[in-house]
Amino acid sequence: MNIPEIEEKIKQYQAEGKKLFTTSSFQSHSIVLLHILSKIDNSIPVYFINTGYHFHETVAFKDHVAELFKLNIKEVTPFVPKSMQKDERGRLLFTSDPDYCCFLNKVQPLEPILAEYDVWINGVRADQSETRKTFKLEEQAPHGVIRFHPMLDWTNKMIYLYIKENKLPRHPLEEKGYLSIGCEPCTRKFDADWNQREGRWYGLKKTECGLNTELVKK
Repeated sequence: MNIPEIEEKIKQYQAEGKKLFTTSSFQSHSIVLLHILSKIDNSIPVYFINTGYHFHETVAFKDHVAELFKLNIKEVTPFVPKSMQKDERGRLLFTSDPDYCCFLNKVQPLEPILAEYDVWINGVRADQSETRKTFKLEEQAPHGVIRFHPMLDWTNKMIYLYIKENKLPRHPLEEKGYLSIGCEPCTRKFDADWNQREGRWYGLKKTECGLNTELVKK
């Protein structure tokens, strides 16, 4: 979708009386959707799932972007404390069961938020993973929520050009070689032989944290 189409769709939802929210991990490519939304309606809540494992650079970037764009930031934190997120051998779950770690730290905290809204503006792109290639512009999520994917047909080049043309700030870890930035224990620097998201969950058959698998009805 182009920007006028995104704005038209959001205004349509609002005219229908629907409550909207978005989520953001505040990694390198997240800033484009945040900038677009800030120009349309910066009162739309932006939920940041603070897993407790983020790079401190990501948290600082979130604060900077929030102030720059005057965003309505809301933080969500896990229900289960880290002291209870361990396997039978006492290891933190990101070392032995990253899927369950993602569930406890991302999926479970966000799921009840869906019940408060009608539309989840989600920045997934089809070129990011095989899972996301299957998405349509609108999908169903739990609690009858509509997942709206305005960036679905955007490409890396389009993201890069938008950031450049609008002189948007870059995540500080990009210059250190990180392109897909998630939780610190599960993120590695980019290698030229990888696709963009292979810096996440390196060596595992895992490409999604669960937000785009467990919180979508296919």
